[in-house]
Amino acid sequence: MDTTIAEALVISALESIDARVLLRHVLGVDDVWLVAHSRDQLTTEQIEKFAAVVVRRRAGEPVAYITGTREFFGLEFNVSPAVLIPRPETELLVEWALERITPGANVRVLDLGTGSGCVAISIARERPHALVVALDNSVAALEVARTNARRHEVGNLKVGKSDWYSVVTSERFNVIVANPPYIAADDAHLSEGDLRFEPAAALASGKDGLDAIRLIVGSAPQYLNHGGWIAFEHGYDQAERCRQLLQDAGFAQVFSRRDLAGIERISGGCLDAHRRKS
Repeated sequence: MDTTIAEALVISALESIDARVLLRHVLGVDDVWLVAHSRDQLTTEQIEKFAAVVVRRRAGEPVAYITGTREFFGLEFNVSPAVLIPRPETELLVEWALERITPGANVRVLDLGTGSGCVAISIARERPHALVVALDNSVAALEVARTNARRHEVGNLKVGKSDWYSVVTSERFNVIVANPPYIAADDAHLSEGDLRFEPAAALASGKDGLDAIRLIVGSAPQYLNHGGWIAFEHGYDQAERCRQLLQDAGFAQVFSRRDLAGIERISGGCLDAHRRKS
């Protein structure tokens, strides 16, 4: 039976956005083309390919893993099950970093747990005079990050394997950013939705979800220049505890910033030169 593009979208029984993204992926076209050609007939091969990805989506597999890409900060990034799927709320971390980095300044930026590299690459592209160091402990994740670095042609980015700060023991930075794991290990959400398919090590961090953040914040003064800044993403209910961790570590001007949904999504602070740890 002949099937048009418009009919295929309806037959899929997926949410409209998911169906359109998947059909665009199968056909190799953009959304404008899809709308303009909604009455076009699909070939048998196209119908079969679309049906196959629809089955995967109905089984719960994230659209980003099916298509292998996700947009972030106006750029398209390669993704795989080795990395977290970039999310709009994480763009807040990039926006904050760009506020802290004066255009043209030769500063050093450290991105911990870089995953796909979306945060580090977005910063590097917007601040080409800054040196951005992107670290992750996952070899598979680093392969994705390097692919994205080549894709977006960033020459001011260094990607390396590290267990948090382990390979930068003698280096100092002006800005540290991180989107670490922050979900409690027994959180029921880990077995729901897209999270079922994402790397557990990049999601969960101890009994209260703060193990990685404690390490990052507690050690950060050793790797920041005088007056350097840190900011990191955290869970919807963790801002107050994160601010306390920052204060305990000697940070001043401690803050939390809300995302578009009104949730305190990132926290950070400035290293007081008089309280800097050796």
